Amino acid sequence: MRGLGTDYDLSVGIVPSDLSAAASTGKRVNMSECASVDVVLFKGAGPAGDDPTVTLVASDAATGGTSANLAVIAAYSLKDAATLAGTETWAAKTQTAAATIADPGGAGTSAEHQQICVIHVEAPDMPDGKPYLSLNIGDVGTNAQLGAVLYIVHGTVREDPASLPAPLR
Repeated sequence: MRGLGTDYDLSVGIVPSDLSAAASTGKRVNMSECASVDVVLFKGAGPAGDDPTVTLVASDAATGGTSANLAVIAAYSLKDAATLAGTETWAAKTQTAAATIADPGGAGTSAEHQQICVIHVEAPDMPDGKPYLSLNIGDVGTNAQLGAVLYIVHGTVREDPASLPAPLR
C-alpha cells in the first residue's frame, strides 16, 4: 500500500487560527529521522495590507532551547486566487535565499487572496546541532485572516502508519 506511512507522514505546524490575534509560533518537527519536509501554509483571504510574513526557524530542542532563522528559502510553490477553487496550477516562486517570505504572492496582494504555499526543506539544510524545524507566522494586523501550517514529512518509511515515530518530539 502506498501513501501514509510508506511515502510520508503528516504533522501539525500551526492549527487553524486567526493570524491577526498574535504572531503564531509553529510547532517543531524533528528533521534528524527524515529526508525532507514540505512545509505547507494554507490561508484564507483578508483585507488589503495584511500580507503574512512567514519565517523558517531551526532549533536545538523540541521546546525551548536556542533557535536561529534558517535562510534556505530560495524557491517555493504557490497556489493563489481570490477564492481557491481547485482549478489553480502551481506557480514556482524564487527569491534570494532567506529565512523569510514577506509576501508569498509577491504582488502585495497576498492578504486579499486565499493561498497554499509549499516550502521544501531537506534534512541536510539544517545546521549542526539544530535538527528541529518550524515555521512562524507574524501577526498580520488588526483584521481577521485564517491560516494553518501542516508538515508533510518524507523519508520515515514504515509499512504501518501506526509505527511512525511522532514528528514533534
